[in-house]
Amino acid sequence: YSWRHQMREFKSEYRVVALDLRGYGETDAPTHRENYKLDCLITDIKDILESLGYSKCVLIGHDWGGMIAWLAAICYPEMVIKLIVVNFPHPSVFTEYILRHPSQMMKSSLYYFFQMPWFPELMFTINDFKTLKNLFTSPSTGIGRKGCKLTAEDIEAYLYVFSQPGALTGPINHYRNLFSCLPLQHHEVTMPTLLLWGERDPFMEVEMAEITRMYVKNQFRLTILSDASHWLQQDQPDIVNKLIWTFLKEESRKRE
Repeated sequence: YSWRHQMREFKSEYRVVALDLRGYGETDAPTHRENYKLDCLITDIKDILESLGYSKCVLIGHDWGGMIAWLAAICYPEMVIKLIVVNFPHPSVFTEYILRHPSQMMKSSLYYFFQMPWFPELMFTINDFKTLKNLFTSPSTGIGRKGCKLTAEDIEAYLYVFSQPGALTGPINHYRNLFSCLPLQHHEVTMPTLLLWGERDPFMEVEMAEITRMYVKNQFRLTILSDASHWLQQDQPDIVNKLIWTFLKEESRKRE
């Protein structure tokens, strides 16, 4: 649902597939935490691509999906023609930066909160899912002030999915396996890469975006949108779509 603006935009020239990852929506939701390790999630992407009859794709990911997209591109470079990531740095940048910058560790405190069993799920359900609503709508963490606000229908769509019995455990289990394949043995990204970043992201410091450049051994384009939030593809869909179109139309050229 978070990619609704992009699915409408790019279907004219591409087959566009947006995934509910395991544990989300009506996708299968294994109960055990180890079923959400990053290597499982990366393999899911490869398996789904092949089941659709393709061997290559343009891969796009946001936030946690961005982490998975980076890792899929590193582990299966032959599968990814171009990589587009929204508001998540290269995984090695993230893990190294967070250890050296207490401010980023504080901004990532939700990840540590999610390591506890059952309690995070309980907290999200209290007071008719108030915490979840605030995540999308509050001035500090919600969609940017100058962006496309979520409608009441959008909020209801999210609440409907996450209010189903047990629907929060799968998504939180993703974060419970945050470090399951880190540190990485291989770091290099070898395909053209576009990194889009909302500067008003309260969870990720923008300095990590520029550092990411050193890990991409091909064309790397970074665009930072000053008035955009963490929810970039919903916050500024027209600008995001335009930037993606430009990147997709460009001829690939490796760094000299």
